Amino acid sequence: MQTRELSTREDIEELVNHFYKKVDRDPVIGFFFNSIAKVQWDDHLPKMYSFWETLLFGQISYKGNPMAAHFPINAQHPMKKEHFEHWLKLWTESVETLFHGEIADLAIYKAGNIARLMAHKMEVATRLS
Repeated sequence: MQTRELSTREDIEELVNHFYKKVDRDPVIGFFFNSIAKVQWDDHLPKMYSFWETLLFGQISYKGNPMAAHFPINAQHPMKKEHFEHWLKLWTESVETLFHGEIADLAIYKAGNIARLMAHKMEVATRLS
């Protein structure tokens, strides 16, 4: 598959859809989405399009608190560093399968920051509970 520059909201939608198809059937982290959070994909995906559009293009289309959404899931089943590393691996594979260039690199960089921050915060929350 030939890659292209990541440059539009439609590109983000393609990336997010590709990524979450992998997550949905993933044996390492899929259960967080399907069994614990019971994600409604029709509701979740548009939020993720806006989240990434905000992060990558500065279009303030996302309104929410992703950290707060993860604490109740973590309370049911602790999310560990390995889970976030796997999430990042799937994200990176998805980006690199479809896109190249500065914004694609930024998507991987920002996802790495998110994974490290979330892993830390979930670990602290687990220790405090």
